[in-house]
Amino acid sequence: MTVKQLSVNDLQKKIARNENIFLLDVREPNEFQYACIGNSTLIPLNQIPNRLTELDSKQEIIVVCHHGMRSQQAANYLIQSGFENVSNLIGGIDAWSCNCDHSIPRY
Repeated sequence: MTVKQLSVNDLQKKIARNENIFLLDVREPNEFQYACIGNSTLIPLNQIPNRLTELDSKQEIIVVCHHGMRSQQAANYLIQSGFENVSNLIGGIDAWSCNCDHSIPRY
């Protein structure tokens, strides 16, 4: 199974439709405090292996980071760990800030 790639515009549509998604932010706490997508949950990338039990393997999970690299690593790990519906947010929070929510600061 491969990780799906989700555009920020598609994520915005999912949020607008109130879809049952779990936004998993894998950046560091200082990055998350500076800029984050509403209703996202922070679990830094290096903590994912020890915190898998906090995630529902059946729920749609969309993984977010700064530009999409760390989130791709986390998403690959989740798929390898048995998670079924995992997407990587292409371009990360930076693309979200540029294309969807200009109130979120870029860094």
